[in-house]
Amino acid sequence: MITSPLQLPAPAPLFTRAGWSACAVALLAVCALAPVLNLWLPAGSLLHLSDYTVALLGKIMCYAICALAMDLIWGYTGILSLGHGLFFALGGYVMGMYLMRQIGRDGNYQSALPDFMVFLDWKALPWHWALSDSFAATLVLIVAVPGLVAWVFGYFAFRSRIKGVYFSIITQAMTYAAMLLFFRNETGFGGNNGFTDFKRILGQPIATQNMRMLLFVLTGLTLLGFFVLARALVRSKFGLVLQAVRDAESRVMFSGYAPLPYKLTIWTISAMMCAVAGALYVPQVGIINPGEMSPANSIEIAIWAAVGGRATLIGPIIGAFIVNGAKSWLTVAAPEFWLYFLGALFIAVTLFLPGGVMGLVRQCKNRLGAWP
Repeated sequence: MITSPLQLPAPAPLFTRAGWSACAVALLAVCALAPVLNLWLPAGSLLHLSDYTVALLGKIMCYAICALAMDLIWGYTGILSLGHGLFFALGGYVMGMYLMRQIGRDGNYQSALPDFMVFLDWKALPWHWALSDSFAATLVLIVAVPGLVAWVFGYFAFRSRIKGVYFSIITQAMTYAAMLLFFRNETGFGGNNGFTDFKRILGQPIATQNMRMLLFVLTGLTLLGFFVLARALVRSKFGLVLQAVRDAESRVMFSGYAPLPYKLTIWTISAMMCAVAGALYVPQVGIINPGEMSPANSIEIAIWAAVGGRATLIGPIIGAFIVNGAKSWLTVAAPEFWLYFLGALFIAVTLFLPGGVMGLVRQCKNRLGAWP
């Protein structure tokens, strides 16, 4: 008896035609439309994109990268981290150290040392500033330092099978402990004030319209690149195992898979994505301080993912834009109500929209499809 060989299903394409079209539109908007509207159109034009709007959108795109990273670890793996603000800040501090070295002798004290070190009577740079004058080394350290911290922490946490609310608590405790450490002046990270007064990057002035637009474009390209990477990950066999770990980790172990390397890998990738977002955030905002490690910031990252819709990839990006857009407007119009609004939004999404904005979109599509 001759049996036909087993035919495995063909792998699904990374994007549909509509998906690739959407990526192309986003690419054109970031690389062509935004520069034209900001650099070429006069300020009095109705279609002019102001420098303030460019800076705001660039900042929100950095947040969107963090939300996307949160979706990989929470939406697709079922691990709620309340400490991703630490990795965001670490990437920002590594970039901030390079930018502080780029100031040279143009600081208030005309010293080769950063101003805060002169003020504290430091005589030389500490050892961990050794490579901060090299842009190439900075690019490596932006992902290497947070990645190493995440790998070490994740190895011991996942190896001990810490999960659920206990994992969330220890990630928040880790972030809070790091914040207290960075507040100390003797650590060499600027204490309470952190790093600011940046002047150059790669020898070019940082506070120019062209540089701001360049950073905006780089941030948009990074967000789009990470989205494509995340899409490839979750649609691969690796991503399917992650979703199986999320839904039934015990069954995954009985099937012969060890969850530890999968969880540790996606945890480290997620941390490094946040670090890259932090490195892009600092030159656009112009400051980095320990406040970026506050527990509230890490909680906000989870809120962006929840509002947009977990396990959708595009949802957390939309959530980051919705929440931070509302924050930008409300903190000016009624700053005393912002925290109340944020809390009410999270409660409303939890109770009435567990699938977030993307869940609501799916419900509308289903109802329209069933309409006679």
